[in-house]
Amino acid sequence: MKAAQLWSQGRDHFVAWLPVLLMALFALGTWWLVRNAPNMPGSDVARPPRHEPDYFMRDFSVRSFDSTGQLQSEIIGAEGHHFPDTDTLEVEAPRMRSFDEKGRLTVATAQRAISNGDGSEVELFGDAHVVREAVRAARGETLPKLEFRGEYLLALIEKDRVSSDKPVELVRGADRFTGDTLDYDNSSGVAKLTGRVRGVIQMKGSSRP
Repeated sequence: MKAAQLWSQGRDHFVAWLPVLLMALFALGTWWLVRNAPNMPGSDVARPPRHEPDYFMRDFSVRSFDSTGQLQSEIIGAEGHHFPDTDTLEVEAPRMRSFDEKGRLTVATAQRAISNGDGSEVELFGDAHVVREAVRAARGETLPKLEFRGEYLLALIEKDRVSSDKPVELVRGADRFTGDTLDYDNSSGVAKLTGRVRGVIQMKGSSRP
């Protein structure tokens, strides 16, 4: 009789705890399924951005203006692709114009260019050519035409600088210089060439060879 009472009490306790045990087993099974199930498309909340264009342009022109409405820069290209992950514009067959605060014109061309979002930094690749036209200075003297040539040039528009870590050619009027690297500051008129530097300076009054 006592054994029957114990069996009856054990069965009652088991029945009372059965829902709790089932819920625990169900939760454990759900956790295991979620952990081992393959990822479904679109299940990742935050994916690393991929370097893919979000729009493109053909035979286009992009212009920027200052607060007074004066043209500051213009990029013309045969084809352009914008990449949102880096906020850059890659341009095929680019032609660029920019004006400094004194209205002096600089023109740049190349086979390909990469510009940052606001157009303040432009990388030129393949037959890169940057030209600052001759201008008359405040004291009346004429500043000669200035040209930069190379396979790679970096134009910093706002800082008014041109630099390169690859061989370049610098032409100033009739003078010609070459070097392995270049750093030119237009505001000071100082060009720094390093590496194998060579130059030809034409004396005033002499004829060109």
